[in-house]
Amino acid sequence: MFNIVSYLLFLSVSSYITIDVGRRCYNAGKHYLNYLIHDADLCLTINRILLGCYYLINLGYIALNLTHWEKVDSIEKMLSVTAVRIGYITLILCVLHFMNIFALYFLRKNLTIK
Repeated sequence: MFNIVSYLLFLSVSSYITIDVGRRCYNAGKHYLNYLIHDADLCLTINRILLGCYYLINLGYIALNLTHWEKVDSIEKMLSVTAVRIGYITLILCVLHFMNIFALYFLRKNLTIK
């Protein structure tokens, strides 16, 4: 019983994080990429690729977490396991987001079409 509740809790919070953060990064990324590259079509293409990769990484991580879930037999364990798993996905997303920002910033000269 606790496993099913923890699955539902994890899936609902992870889905919200994935969709909301993806949408926000996509919208803010348009302006950041336009500032760096100055080519609207290339910016839109890069932004869509980043969003697609973001969704694929999140879905893969969520699926991997669900397959390796330990047995939960109390409310305390349920909250602990779910919070740790959500914390991991949030930390991974933060690291990937800043890696993308720095990579785009340092590669901006190679991305501009001359």
